Amino acid sequence: MTGTIPLSANWDMTYACQLRCTHCYSESGRRASRRLPREDMLRIADILVAMGIKNVQLSGGEPLLVEEMPEIAARLVAGGVRVALYTNGLLVNDENARTFGRLFHRIHVSLDGATASVHDRIRGRAGSFEGAMRALGCLDRASAAAKAEGGERIGFGIDTVIVRSNFHELEALCAQIAPRFPGLAFMRLGAALPSGLANAERYVEEELLSDAQLAILRDPAFSGHLRSVLPATVEQLRVSDNFHHAMDPGRIDGGKAQADLLHIEPDGAVRSMAIYEGTVGNLLHDPPEELWRRAVERRSHPLVRRELASVDTMRAWAAASRRIDGYFAAPEERARIAPRVLGDSA
Repeated sequence: MTGTIPLSANWDMTYACQLRCTHCYSESGRRASRRLPREDMLRIADILVAMGIKNVQLSGGEPLLVEEMPEIAARLVAGGVRVALYTNGLLVNDENARTFGRLFHRIHVSLDGATASVHDRIRGRAGSFEGAMRALGCLDRASAAAKAEGGERIGFGIDTVIVRSNFHELEALCAQIAPRFPGLAFMRLGAALPSGLANAERYVEEELLSDAQLAILRDPAFSGHLRSVLPATVEQLRVSDNFHHAMDPGRIDGGKAQADLLHIEPDGAVRSMAIYEGTVGNLLHDPPEELWRRAVERRSHPLVRRELASVDTMRAWAAASRRIDGYFAAPEERARIAPRVLGDSA
């Protein structure tokens, strides 16, 4: 949709995070949190409801570091919005898992490997694998308890960012990790995007998927094989190259881009396109319809259309992304992104 309102919103509630993920799109944990006071977050929630947005994904950083997050989510749900939570799982426990299960339509727990050595290296913290597994166990028990009481299962699942160093563990994630959690509802396996830290030239060469790996990922036989080793109780498996986030002209014109998404930064600023630097205003200061109009207009900017006209490999997409970021980033953001935009990832 590219009309008067978006259908969905990604809301990065904070840039604070306990992890230091090597691919972090928002560079969380390495910059100011920019978290808003409670009253302003509630105001943004009310704005999203008034806009008629149907789905909101709460992410970050780590949204569970925002103490008011459950209240904000409840405000959205009361307004008829389906809310999803994206978390690293470190703050999930048996007590809050029940609450989250009632509150969120979906709970995505990040798990970037079938082994601690792989996951912890990608996520930048020893013990993060065990934390994610513990969270999945808490959600699994909460889901079983909800069903035993006559309710519905909790919609929780595993969300994996695919890079070169964990590509070989995708089958094990499905065949060995998923069966440990009988209540697991979904698996989402998506290629890392050339955004944020994953946009640095060295990272592109060392970790973003190669052409050969992309070809495997795009082959229906590969996703079919992963489906065959998953427990039948897992309702959904999604395997994606994530190129619908590229926002290139061909995919937009063909209806294959995620063109109905509003991306909100922690201070209320709205990005013109979710994975690229550059904002078009702030929900706390500007009319939301005008912000969406500006965001849609940005996609037709000559530089954007030229740079994204033929992105079919990660390397080409990353190079285009660096040029778009360098052009549209606000002056105060340019020092932060300069190393990756200039090709110096040291």
